[in-house]
Order: sequence, then C-alpha cells, then structure tokens
Amino acid sequence: MAGEVRARMVEGAVQLLAQRGLQATSFSEVLELTGAPRGSVYHHFPDGKDQLVGSAVDLAGARAMGLLDSWVGSSAEVITANFLRVWRGLLERSTFSAGCAVLAVTVATDSAALLEHTAAVFRSWRVRLAELLEDGGLAATDAPRFAATLVAASEGAVVLSRAEQSFEPFDLVSAQLLEQVRTMAE
Repeated sequence: MAGEVRARMVEGAVQLLAQRGLQATSFSEVLELTGAPRGSVYHHFPDGKDQLVGSAVDLAGARAMGLLDSWVGSSAEVITANFLRVWRGLLERSTFSAGCAVLAVTVATDSAALLEHTAAVFRSWRVRLAELLEDGGLAATDAPRFAATLVAASEGAVVLSRAEQSFEPFDLVSAQLLEQVRTMAE
C-alpha cells in the first residue's frame, strides 16, 4: 500500500511536470491529483520536493529507455520514426498541453543536483539511441551525432508545437529528420 501511494505520487509528478512545469508542480498539486494522504509527503519524500522531482525524472527516463529497448533490431529509419511517433502521440493525447517532464525540470531548476540528474537521463537516451541507430545501419561516427540531433530536434519541435498549438512545426522537423536518417543509412 505505501509503495503504491509513493508510485502514484511520482506518476502524478511526471504528469504535472510535463503539463505545467517545475514551478507549478508542488506537493499540494501532486496530492490533489493523486488523492494521496498529506502525511505521505514527508514519509515518502523526507528530503523535500527535489526528491520527488528526482524520482519523477527517473520514472520518465526509465519509461523512455523501455521504449528504446523495445526497438532493438529495428532499422535506423524505423527507430527515428518510432521516436518521433512517441512525441507526436504525447502532443495528440494531451491536446498540446504536455511535453517532456525531463526538459521541464532542466529548463527551470536552480538545483545543481537536479540538473545533473536530468543531464544523466538525456545522456542515457542519447547513448542508447546511438547504439540502436548504429545497429540499425548508421555509421559509428554518424550514430552519436544523429542521436543528439534527434533528441534535441524532437524536444524543440514539441515546444514549438505546444506554443503554436499546431502539429505543423513538429511535422516539419519530423520530415527533415526522417529524410536525414534515410540519407545517412544509404
């Protein structure tokens, strides 16, 4: 039961970070969203909000890694298309109201520890993507560069689409990335 409450709170924090950002993700907001008892806050997160946010970053990072791992053996083009499909799907499901929880923490935190935490998550995504892309047909020199480009461009495309409340920026970036990976894989 206690583990379930903690898990619900972390899940709620991921959702709030993706939708509202770091400043609007308070313990009160998490409790309201998840229905967790007020006493749960300091029982599960005795080190405060940064501990909750760090756990949320871990969860968001692990989910993305799980998706990446499910694409083992795919071509570089399929991996790229899948990665982009995940982000476009988030925009669709949220009606342009959600983005990346890890990015939300990165751009808003004053905490060196949380910034280091988000850097580790982004780095793990880039490294795993590079491995998969190389296995999927990209040259060893191209895979890390394209992995970084894929993460950065898709994150930026999500931000532009949220701002414009339109898929147009995301779809333009997606088309460019898919064209680029096709050319590199030839």
